[in-house]
Amino acid sequence: MSKAVDTVRRSLRCAIYTRKSSEEGLDQAFNSLHAQREACEAYIKSQAHEGWKLIPTAYDDGGFSGGTMGRPALSRLLGDVDAGRIDVIVVYKVDRLTRALADFAKIVDRLDAANASFVSVTQAFNTTSSMGRLTLNVLLSFAQFEREVTGERIRDKLAASKAKGMWMGGSVPLGYDRPTDLTTRALVVNEPEAEQVRLMFRRYLELGSVSLLRTWLDAAGLRSKAYVSTSGRSVGGVSFNRGALFHLLRNRVYVGEIVHKEKHHPGAHSPIVDRELFDAVQAGLTANTRQHVERPTRVSTMPLRGRIFDAEARPMSPTFGHGNKGQVYRYYVSAPLQQGQRRPPGNDAILRVPAAAIEELVLERVKPLIKSGRLGSSWPTIFEIVQRIEVHPAAVHLCLNRARIFGVHADHDAELARLQKRLTTGDRAIVDTTADNQLRLIVPIRMQLRGGRTWITSPIGAPSVERARPDPVLIKALRSAHKVAARAGLAGTMSEVLIGDGQSLGSRYERRLCTLAFLAPDIQSAIIEGRQPPGLNLQRLFRGEIPLDWAAQRTGLGFPVNGHIAP
Repeated sequence: MSKAVDTVRRSLRCAIYTRKSSEEGLDQAFNSLHAQREACEAYIKSQAHEGWKLIPTAYDDGGFSGGTMGRPALSRLLGDVDAGRIDVIVVYKVDRLTRALADFAKIVDRLDAANASFVSVTQAFNTTSSMGRLTLNVLLSFAQFEREVTGERIRDKLAASKAKGMWMGGSVPLGYDRPTDLTTRALVVNEPEAEQVRLMFRRYLELGSVSLLRTWLDAAGLRSKAYVSTSGRSVGGVSFNRGALFHLLRNRVYVGEIVHKEKHHPGAHSPIVDRELFDAVQAGLTANTRQHVERPTRVSTMPLRGRIFDAEARPMSPTFGHGNKGQVYRYYVSAPLQQGQRRPPGNDAILRVPAAAIEELVLERVKPLIKSGRLGSSWPTIFEIVQRIEVHPAAVHLCLNRARIFGVHADHDAELARLQKRLTTGDRAIVDTTADNQLRLIVPIRMQLRGGRTWITSPIGAPSVERARPDPVLIKALRSAHKVAARAGLAGTMSEVLIGDGQSLGSRYERRLCTLAFLAPDIQSAIIEGRQPPGLNLQRLFRGEIPLDWAAQRTGLGFPVNGHIAP
């Protein structure tokens, strides 16, 4: 019985990994991958007395560099190691597994975590000792050095060849065929395709737009270059997309040049597009390029991120909208809307709030609670006491740190009574103390949507945070109204406009516009200074009738009704 258990313990499942950097010769009946596998199989058989057994799964990477971990067979191999299906990885040489020292360290960590190991058939070393690990690291360092030096040589040769005007491979552009003279490596002009290229350049100058050129090419039945790849796959012969057209019209190969990185050299091939035509197309493309406005950093402008939640404790994340003139509109949006879900019928939860309005509300409500000299009013210090913000249908709950407001050793009950007395003045807020270590400030609000903008107002309709909001459209209309009234000689009251014959006014629009000149003076001053009620805009003024009585004007437009509007 003990002998059988010992046999099971010593049974090691071995997997062979093979790799070849290039695809050259892989189509042969016996290639480098086969040779590596035979050597590894022979080694595993020689270790049969140690309980080594070959698993049937093949892990072969043909045409993959050893400088990257992005190899399909290697990924499958390491996945099986992590799953505990492999005990030993057998390779022909260490550089078949990897040529990067950093990648090797990652592989060793995964092998150690799975209690697995690896063996190189042609390189004997023992990784259990410090000397063995040093030897292995030295071998890998030389393998990585060899790979990097080889890459440098290839890049230098490529740059030198392109400087001489040689075509060094890649997709052959429309209008040319692959080189037939391997000494000069010059592209061969394909005359029917070359005429199509010249036609596309001329047609772009006539249309002035890549989109229009694409539409014309589809209607004319002109397609991209069709060819058969080295693997036998048919490529091309399809409609041009915008990216392909931009690349074609920018391609300097058509004027007889070879491009390497940012430099272009005279090519060994013949040009098929005149320099004047090519330069004219480049000027048109450059003129039509949209100048993208650099917008401010998104999330950095959202101080409440991570602290604001809806009524169901779901986080409200930053989101942004952009106007036609580049304006940035900031919002905090609940998770369901972020995920594209619709609001359930009958649900009055607030799922989106304007960022500026809620941020102002937090600042205005918290600053009076901070004792003079204890904290500043910047966001980092505000967040020392604001722990959480909850947006409910009829109120915003500010969860505050009581100790930071009252002090650690203060009489919290006495401080709370004084604070409660101060807050209830004007009936604008109440305090709830359901949590021992928190102070919950409940600010009644009402969400109001007017003129395409969302406002946070108090339950009686006044803005919860007073801030000047000049409306340039409304101010311009008010000034134009006074000009129209002065030009028409209407220096009396609005009744001359409303019940007069209107012959002195040029149009119905001027007749409506002129009524703005006869708004109450304090209403006009509030509009100029940006103190108008939320949602009061030109469309609203034009939509309804403006009464003659100034008090009625204030009531109808949402201004305070107690006489003159205070500045």
